[in-house]
Amino acid sequence: MNDIRKLAGQTVIYGFGTVGPRFLNYALMTPFYTRILGLEQYGVVTELYAWMVLALVILTYGMETTYFRFAGKKAPAGEVYGTAMTSLFFTSVLFLIAISLFMAPVSGFLGYEQHPEYIRMFAWIVAIDAFSAIPFAWLRNNNRPMLFSALKIINVLVTMVIAFFFLWFAPAQAEKGSTWIYKIWDPDFQVGYVFVANLAGSAITLLCLVPFIFRIKPVFDRKLLGRMLSYSWPLLIGGMAGSLNEVLDKILLRRLIGGPEGLATVGMYGAGYKVGVLMSLFIQMYRFAAEPFFFEKAGSKDAKETYAVTMKYFVITALILFLGINLYPEAIQVLIDEDFRESLIVVPIISMGYLLLGIFINQSIWYKVDDKTIYGAWITIAGVAVTVAVNVIFVPVFGYIAAAWAHVACYLSMVIISYFVGLKYYPIKYETGKIFLYIVLAVALLFVSMMLEGENKFLNAALDTLLLLIFFAVVEIKDRFFTLLFKRGQ
Repeated sequence: MNDIRKLAGQTVIYGFGTVGPRFLNYALMTPFYTRILGLEQYGVVTELYAWMVLALVILTYGMETTYFRFAGKKAPAGEVYGTAMTSLFFTSVLFLIAISLFMAPVSGFLGYEQHPEYIRMFAWIVAIDAFSAIPFAWLRNNNRPMLFSALKIINVLVTMVIAFFFLWFAPAQAEKGSTWIYKIWDPDFQVGYVFVANLAGSAITLLCLVPFIFRIKPVFDRKLLGRMLSYSWPLLIGGMAGSLNEVLDKILLRRLIGGPEGLATVGMYGAGYKVGVLMSLFIQMYRFAAEPFFFEKAGSKDAKETYAVTMKYFVITALILFLGINLYPEAIQVLIDEDFRESLIVVPIISMGYLLLGIFINQSIWYKVDDKTIYGAWITIAGVAVTVAVNVIFVPVFGYIAAAWAHVACYLSMVIISYFVGLKYYPIKYETGKIFLYIVLAVALLFVSMMLEGENKFLNAALDTLLLLIFFAVVEIKDRFFTLLFKRGQ
């Protein structure tokens, strides 16, 4: 249990730096954006950030995970760091040059030929974030979660301040008759200021990372780079496929529905998706802590047992969050403007999809520690195929709710495939029965809540709290989860 407590502790620390500020970002910026921007404008933000996720995966090409695998294990840590940093620097610069040379066709392809400035800022954000990936990985690998968290907080705070300035303060000053504000603010550039804020956050974070970038003398090794790329290219394919699973729905919605209505649908779906993404924040902070933890444990004799226990406790914790988000709809609906609230129907579906993604992240350790990353790529590609099929077949009929179900179908297929393939190459005795029981119980309790929901908000909250307590009780009886988690010592 000490290993699990260590992982839980680091997950909490990373949570303060990643989930905490990002939750604050969602809690403040999502209501802010949905009230300031219309459906189509919010659709622009949603779609371009979807493309940004894909671009960032391509520009980091699996180097982050590769760094964890190679640093101090397969090569001297300084050489691994310097080689990865040099590689990412040159590819980021080449990306910026390519975008500058082909700005017109790229803007046209993305459907923003009238706003190439969006694409220019998009490119700089991606390039800076890609280059920053290895310094952040170094902080994680060297057990510096507090510093990691502080830098993430700075990024979010800067982004929020700049966004509030241009989208709220500046228009307010203009309404008061202040003419000076027009020297730095353009009322017709509204959506663009979302990207200005992000770019400012990324740039200042990079400046804060400069001391750590040069802390280790960079040593570039071409042969080492070849070995690292051999390990990372399947991760690139898998990461690309994984990102497609996450964002393809937002890209396809506009094209499958078409016209201004398509962009408005993207905006509506994006608002509900943002609320459901609260689950993904937990998944992200867990991954930050778990990835180096898993590699650290890989050589120990009880590694597989630790992985199995970690999986069970992860599912329990994730299901508590799942119920916390979905049992109290009155609490989460304040996150978005009334015009967007019909999209909240997708929140339970999206959060279940992210639960399954978290299970897959736990499972993925088998091909990472066994250097069989190509299997991860193929599994994720299978997920992409499911995503595309569900979206193309069902979105034209059922709209954006089908896009939400595509996530569940995709990640469920990946979990099933990974489980059975993993049994052959790196068998781990997961407590599959208990895990399945807890998932079914959580879904059943949510269904009961939805069926018994009435007009009285107080009674609804009381019922939902009772249902949550039932889940707590079952978990405690079956696993003594809370007793073990908070028990001191052994």
